[in-house]
Amino acid sequence: MKVFDVAVIGGGIIGSSIAFELAAEKLDVVLLDREEPGRGASWAAAGMLSPAPDSPEALPIVPLAKESLRLYPNFIAAVQEASGLHAHFASEGALQIFPGSQGEAERDKMLAELRSLGIVTESVPLETAREMENAIGPAAGAAAWLPEESTVDPRLLIAALLAGLRRREVGIRSGCHVTSLLRQGAACTGLIAGGDEISAKAVIVAAGCHSSTLAGKNSVEDSWLSRYAPTRPVRGQMLALTSPEVRLQRVLRTERGYLVPRLGGRIVAGSTLEEVGFDKRVTAGGIRKILNAAIELAPNLANAQIVETWAGLRPATPDNLPILGPTDIEGLFIATGHYRNGILLAPVTAKIVRDWILNKTMNAAAIFSPLRFSERTTQTNIRKHTAAIS
Repeated sequence: MKVFDVAVIGGGIIGSSIAFELAAEKLDVVLLDREEPGRGASWAAAGMLSPAPDSPEALPIVPLAKESLRLYPNFIAAVQEASGLHAHFASEGALQIFPGSQGEAERDKMLAELRSLGIVTESVPLETAREMENAIGPAAGAAAWLPEESTVDPRLLIAALLAGLRRREVGIRSGCHVTSLLRQGAACTGLIAGGDEISAKAVIVAAGCHSSTLAGKNSVEDSWLSRYAPTRPVRGQMLALTSPEVRLQRVLRTERGYLVPRLGGRIVAGSTLEEVGFDKRVTAGGIRKILNAAIELAPNLANAQIVETWAGLRPATPDNLPILGPTDIEGLFIATGHYRNGILLAPVTAKIVRDWILNKTMNAAAIFSPLRFSERTTQTNIRKHTAAIS
């Protein structure tokens, strides 16, 4: 029986980036996805590459995010060279808008927080902000400029990654649902997917919000893997607009929502945060919330055409921090739970996994370790989140 060097479970941006990095080291890699690779949370993402934390609980991610943003240009160059496809990576910065009479005070507070984290940002007069983006509406009370932020089109990026993987002769298996992991004593030796046994020297779990139910039946409680990867889905609804009156060059955002420019004049607007289990429906209430924030930011979008709506399921964890690192089972590594930062953290996650597979060096903080979840803590959070969505 053939034995792969590495089997990667999950074909989203995280799993595909890991497979791409490992294949560059001439390892024999197989990538498996329960559906079509890249069509889950990665397909739904906005593609903002911002190291700024979106909540206090995200502060531990900042060093990882800054390093990943630093890696991004070379990562994109490698993917584009390997695939021959363009990923629409742009470094145009972002404008953060603060509505209302308290806008200046809120801006100054954010500036101080970001500067303390080593994130470059500056105050700009509203007149300057409107010269940069004339779509900004009258509700704006203050503006901040984050010049180092970038964007990428996740759909183009994942397509390029998969094309690059094929050129590097990585086996890609779609519609391949992993039902169990193979273990011999204290070691993981492969997996069973689609009824087939696949042997591997190392197994990487990068299955997003589905990670917690691998190696079990249909729920977190049934799966022993939830001891290491207690993920849950958080729905994010999105929409895309086109407008001859609004042409954005860079990201515009407030605390209520954001606008991200795409090729061809499309504008992606988002998003919601909803604890609704694995429900991927687009709802009237979700779309209304996004549109209200978008039109407040750029009033001329009231006349825009809605050209697409969709929803994705972000992989969250009990503390909403990623799960990165080896387990206490030899050969089993976890790289999941990136929540709202999967696109941003893909390059650094791939590098961390590569270093572990090749050198057994772990270049991620212990706070991200899969061993941080005791069985009792995991079960407590399972009950809490089950109650929250029932």
